[in-house]
Amino acid sequence: MAQQGATLQNYNNDLVRCIEDLREKREEVNRAIASDEEEKAKIQNDLRILTERLSRLNDGLARKISSRNEYDRTIQETEAAYQKILESSQTLLHVLKRESVNLSKKKQVSS
Repeated sequence: MAQQGATLQNYNNDLVRCIEDLREKREEVNRAIASDEEEKAKIQNDLRILTERLSRLNDGLARKISSRNEYDRTIQETEAAYQKILESSQTLLHVLKRESVNLSKKKQVSS
């Protein structure tokens, strides 16, 4: 009977040791979970901050692109108007020279 009691005590000791090992492993996993949850919360916060920053950048880009497009339109219209002025000036100069020649011819015929 003493032999069985010793064997039973050994089984009991082994069982307690196994349970303690399981609890230690559980606590390791629990610490890893807590660490991961902390990292997750930090990443979510960083993501929120970056998302807000991205939104502000996109809004600013949209305004700047619109402004640039308005500049492009104004430049194009101004260049077109300037080209018409140049063409009109050239035509006026041509007409003026022709009239000057005609006037000179009339003056020579009169003399």
